[in-house]
Amino acid sequence: MDRGIVSEENLAAIRQRDGQYLVGTPRSQMKRFEGELLQDNWTQVRPDVQKQIAIPQGEETYILCRTASRKEKEQAIRQRFSARMEAALQALEKASPAADCRTATRWSDWERIQTRHSQVNDLFEVTLRDTPAGVRLVWKMKEDRKIWRDLREGAYLLRTNLQADSAEELWSNYMQLTEAEASFRALKSELSIRPLFHQKEPRVKAQVLVAFLEYALWVTLKHLLKRRPAIAPQPSASGVDNAQPFSPIKALALLSTLQSADIVLPTTDGREIRLRRITEPTAEQKSLLHQPGLSLRERLKSLSKCSAESAIA
Repeated sequence: MDRGIVSEENLAAIRQRDGQYLVGTPRSQMKRFEGELLQDNWTQVRPDVQKQIAIPQGEETYILCRTASRKEKEQAIRQRFSARMEAALQALEKASPAADCRTATRWSDWERIQTRHSQVNDLFEVTLRDTPAGVRLVWKMKEDRKIWRDLREGAYLLRTNLQADSAEELWSNYMQLTEAEASFRALKSELSIRPLFHQKEPRVKAQVLVAFLEYALWVTLKHLLKRRPAIAPQPSASGVDNAQPFSPIKALALLSTLQSADIVLPTTDGREIRLRRITEPTAEQKSLLHQPGLSLRERLKSLSKCSAESAIA
């Protein structure tokens, strides 16, 4: 499960029925493992996942991970918000000192800045000081909080009651979550399956079935496009590199121009002959079909009664 639906109550319910889980944890729990974050005895999982250690905690195991790309992203976000908050504080600091009767107003200005920059307001300490000219706002960066942010950025904590030979194995299992998230994105984006507010349970189940079948076909197409032909064809005249597999969305867009049409030939006795043909694929379409080892038939079975619906089917 993703950390958004993880709670102690949910995990307790899973344990009560002897269930197993591998979940992300809230950031607040990472403070418990500050000492482990400072250690150097981590293991390399892959180039972008820098280090990783497993920490037994009774019947559970915590896996502390750190990712280089994630660290760069979180640092950039923090620096951007911190720069904005510092600019707002400097502007408030340069403002003319408030009189004693306006202390509440000056504090309200600081609270508004906090609300606007909630992502980094824990990094700043702000006080109001009495001066001969009135009340002045004074602020400074909390060095201990900044150090902790630097240490925590790029790191995340997993929690599980599964047994595994290594932390790397548990982390690899957790990465299946990204596949699940990718499937939801494909359903909503490429497949354009949007919420339909059904009123009856059979209709809900029917839409779930259709969505599942669509995604199953989508994944099948994705794996077919990854296959390499026995003999790699030469680059097409359009400059397409056949060594690079197409994505499903690109493949469907390229093949969408292929059409089938009926050739109707009337006979002398008043009847007609129907021949269903497919338009000639372009060189790029032929290259795409060759990659997973597919081919188009020259002739399709004609229907005795051809309607718009049956033609689409």
